[in-house]
This record gives sequence, structure tokens and C-alpha cells, in this order.
Amino acid sequence: MPRRVSLPTADDLFRTTGDGTPASQSPAPQRVRAVPDEPEPPAGRRPSGRVRHDEKMTVYVTSEELLDLEHTRLALRREHGLAVDRGRLVREAVALVLAEFEEQGETSALVRRLREA
Repeated sequence: MPRRVSLPTADDLFRTTGDGTPASQSPAPQRVRAVPDEPEPPAGRRPSGRVRHDEKMTVYVTSEELLDLEHTRLALRREHGLAVDRGRLVREAVALVLAEFEEQGETSALVRRLREA
């Protein structure tokens, strides 16, 4: 016997919220960091953490770079008890590099490495 799923009606989807605005036009919820009490990166730059991300960027890496990323992810889990996915690992690394660039500018590791390439 097949079960029927009850879907919300249009009235449910477009009902007004407590402040009188339609539910479909209510502001997006505030983003909250999933892991509090982490040391803050320099210059106040913080990675977004575990939130729904609205933007997407595709980055191509070599198989060696992907293996290095995966090894780092597994080492974080094994040695530090941090279960993070590759996306979070990359966002954390980007936040650190950009914060250091904002703080040190010309002498940052990012500028030095890009000049060497």
C-alpha cells in the first residue's frame, strides 16, 4: 500500500511571519559558527564554518594536491580528533592566507610564493 506524502499548501508557504512580512520574503537566518572558542585568525578574518553556502567556486587540483588534502584531512581526524570535510579545510586555509596577506601585504607568504611561480 503506497504512502502519500503531505505537502504544504500555498497558504502555508506564503503565510505572514510574526513581524507581518510574508514567510517567502523573510530575511535569511543569521549565520552562526558551528565551533565556538576557536582561535580567531589575524585581522578578524574568519572562515564561514558549517553553514549553508550560497556561492560556489570550482577549483581544479592535481591528483597529488588532492591526495595531500585528503591526507591532511585524515591526519586532523586521527591526530587531533577534528572531523572536517575537504571544503571546510580549504575554507580555513583560504581564511588564514588572506588574513596573513591583509596583515603583512608585500612580505606575506602568498606574495612570496606567487612571485616564485
